[in-house]
Amino acid sequence: MAIKRIAVLTTGGDAPGMNAAIRAVVRFAWHNKLEVIGVFRGWHGLINEDLKPMSHRSVSGIINQGGTILKTARCPEFETKGGQEKAFQTLKKHAIDAMVVIGGDGSFRAVHGFYKKYKVPCIGIPASIDNDINGIDMTIGADTAVNTALSAIDNIRDTATSMERIFVIEVMGRDSGFIALSVALAGGCEDVLIPGKILDFENICRDIVEGNKKGKISWIIVVAEGVASADEIAKKIAERTGLDTRAVTLGHVQRGGRPTALSRELALRLGEAAVECLLKGESDKAVGIRAGKIVCLDLEFAITKKKLEADSFYKLIKILT
Repeated sequence: MAIKRIAVLTTGGDAPGMNAAIRAVVRFAWHNKLEVIGVFRGWHGLINEDLKPMSHRSVSGIINQGGTILKTARCPEFETKGGQEKAFQTLKKHAIDAMVVIGGDGSFRAVHGFYKKYKVPCIGIPASIDNDINGIDMTIGADTAVNTALSAIDNIRDTATSMERIFVIEVMGRDSGFIALSVALAGGCEDVLIPGKILDFENICRDIVEGNKKGKISWIIVVAEGVASADEIAKKIAERTGLDTRAVTLGHVQRGGRPTALSRELALRLGEAAVECLLKGESDKAVGIRAGKIVCLDLEFAITKKKLEADSFYKLIKILT
């Protein structure tokens, strides 16, 4: 089937660089004489026909903006048979031949299931601050989120050193330790706690006490939100060590902000790649970058759990601190 009109939508959590990806999809599609329909608020917009034709002018001035001009929203209705049928009827009604879905693993699971049921050609562009898509090196937005968190940690270190305090800093990562591991290493932090790793308070507190006796006056521990809250961990450390311990939760500041050059470049390259894949007849795929090259992966493989090489990070963090 010849593709003449495609829909582009952003689903799940926002990530810096999504706008750059939208821009690339729209402009590269028009370059290839394809019409583009923007879907607002993800699956919710597809179900409720919240659509708008997009042109070159629609994406002017957005390459440096965080978030997504198409908006994004959680949509429990899309998980139902009725919701998916409504979405499919919207595509038929507006003569949309294919979809480009920009999002993370949850978005990819949803579009993969939709494809299996309705066979609508689709390509996924990985955009997630958690870098949680299997088979690729980096997702759009992950580098920006790490740099945002790292900047905050650098600032907190000034206070930690000046006030001779222990700081527990909570970063995003309900199921993934990517951000926590990355900023702990790059920030010269003393410890990091991530999902799937045994939480050993006794060992952490023993290291802090022994370091304090040797003259170490400050300590920074990074914790992924999926492990426990920073407040909870800080309270336990203070109780067991008797040392001044403070908690900081960085929260959603990590999702926003201007995308870094790496996040923008990745978004632009993958936007082009997604449209090219559709033109070549590919479907139920995700585009990504691996070892510097653009790759096209089966969505079923992309949504399998990505292995995080945590042990090597832990070892290096401990050696260097």
